[in-house]
Amino acid sequence: MASSIALPQARTEQPALSLLRLIPGVLLLAAVGYAGKLLERNVGAYAKAHHWTFPNIEYVLWAILIGLAISNTVGVPEVFRAGVATYEFWLKAGIVLLGARFLLGDVLKLGGVSLGLVALEITGATAFMLFLGRVFNLRPKLTTLLAVGSAVCGVSAIIATQGAIEADEEDSSFAIAAILALGALSLFTFPLIGHWLHLSDHAYGLWAGLAVDNTAEATAAGALYSDAAGKLAVLAKTTRNAMIGFVVLAYAIYWASQGQAKTVKNKAAFLWQKFPKFVLGFLLISVLATYHFFNKDQVTALANLSRWAFLLTFAGVGLRTNFNQMRKQGLRPFAVGAIGEVAIAIFTLGLVVGAEKLFGL
Repeated sequence: MASSIALPQARTEQPALSLLRLIPGVLLLAAVGYAGKLLERNVGAYAKAHHWTFPNIEYVLWAILIGLAISNTVGVPEVFRAGVATYEFWLKAGIVLLGARFLLGDVLKLGGVSLGLVALEITGATAFMLFLGRVFNLRPKLTTLLAVGSAVCGVSAIIATQGAIEADEEDSSFAIAAILALGALSLFTFPLIGHWLHLSDHAYGLWAGLAVDNTAEATAAGALYSDAAGKLAVLAKTTRNAMIGFVVLAYAIYWASQGQAKTVKNKAAFLWQKFPKFVLGFLLISVLATYHFFNKDQVTALANLSRWAFLLTFAGVGLRTNFNQMRKQGLRPFAVGAIGEVAIAIFTLGLVVGAEKLFGL
């Protein structure tokens, strides 16, 4: 009785209450991100002043490390969690604003090459993950979720696919935990491998955009290498993101044919529902910048806003990563994900190096 009375009141207050609940977490994102900027500036200067040999750690990594330290020690209190979860919104806003730094000709040129590489990556990664799932005897729908998460778009793809194929919440949580853990590891391994192999900014950016699953981690992994690599990682990853609707639709049709999911009646509406709309925003800003809708100062302002949005994103990556929680999900999905990610990283690195030699990227 009490719950039925409270429901209408909750709906009336929901918008204002939702906004209020976001404020503490957004402020925490800003504080962690700005702390990363301060550490980048001051630690390097202090080490130089005292003649210490200390690596130049950029704010991206500092923000992630601070977030990881908080999440894996004291934890993120409940009051902050709703706001911290907005890091995905800031990520998409940052990508849209980043469009001001790409002329349409550059997007189309790189997008054409990227589209071919993305098609190869999605095909190869999906096939290999499905094979691994059978070898490790994982549940078929869990294997599907891991395949989509690894091949296309990380957690977003898993969530989109879960509803479309009517997978269990447990399968979804297993897949998400594996993808998040491996995404966090990529932040530390990819830049080291890139420098060890002396990859160009162009090659490394494409590789990070093709191989790293989550958009936030791909963006961060690229930015940790260089600003140019970060831009290219975003563009390559955005190209992958654009494929999510088609991949999810294919799986929905397959599982419906097995009698284990609802039949997709309107395929065009399904594709539009699953298509990541921020990709269109990125292209729109790029078109406006190409045709000089923005003057030079406005382009600079949009680029700066993009960096601030990414600052909140990188803080959120660390704050949302809790290794203890991931470990509780079990080892087999993580083992499949880990083996698959290593294979995908090697495969996509070969694709990028080959494309660079063939097409002179």
